[in-house]
Amino acid sequence: MAGTNSERIMLAEGPAIILVEPQLGENIGMVARAMANFGLVELRLVKPRDGWPSDKARSAASKADHVIDGTVVFETLEEAIADLNFVYATTARGRDGFKPVRSPVTAAETLRHKFRTGEKTGILFGREKSGLSNEDVALADEIVTFPVNPAFASLNIAQAVLLMSYEWMKSSIDDLHAVPFDAPDQPMATKDEVVGLFEHVEEALDARGYFHPPHKKARMVDNLRAVLSRRAFTTPEIHVVRGVISSLDRFSRRGQIAPTVPVPGEDADRDGDVSG
Repeated sequence: MAGTNSERIMLAEGPAIILVEPQLGENIGMVARAMANFGLVELRLVKPRDGWPSDKARSAASKADHVIDGTVVFETLEEAIADLNFVYATTARGRDGFKPVRSPVTAAETLRHKFRTGEKTGILFGREKSGLSNEDVALADEIVTFPVNPAFASLNIAQAVLLMSYEWMKSSIDDLHAVPFDAPDQPMATKDEVVGLFEHVEEALDARGYFHPPHKKARMVDNLRAVLSRRAFTTPEIHVVRGVISSLDRFSRRGQIAPTVPVPGEDADRDGDVSG
């Protein structure tokens, strides 16, 4: 469908689109085209199967070269979302009820509100064959699910990105009169800080034999991360929680002092306050 007007101002805002282990360059290119249609420009790839850059992706992007040229590749999902404050995971499968499930309309309104308050956001899209894993979803704050025909529920990556990109664009027109939260006074934590919290808690628990029996550890870690990521942490809150964990690491139940590892940014006093 024709209709590109190169004389108009190019929109360039909104959440990052993160594709986890995409397979075909053509699919990546169609994602870039869908993004450009609705003003999204930041595309991040986690371990694309066929490598990057991709001539097939550029061809399928249909002149969305600004998206293709700005694409960044990451080795892990943790690295891809490290600088973001809030992330949605797109999935059609139930995830044990640990995370809120939103419609595309509600998700877009939330993303628009966070964009206006200066937070960095992203949307995760999974592999062509298997979607997002439980480990992937555990790193997100909330889930977004598309209302599709249950008898034929499969969407390809470009279709899913197109739907979310459309809702993002539409949210700039709709009045945000029902956003269920206020902007925090403190800076929101980045995903890098949240993952640091995950790892800190898991190491402390592992040292005390929490993950038992061993063959259930992966599932227990998934559930733990899902619970810890149910709410959006601010940076000071991350420091407080990690200060608590560090305090537990310092002392055994018998009061013996244990060696400690400094926590980045930690400077906690007895009241749990953190400065710096």
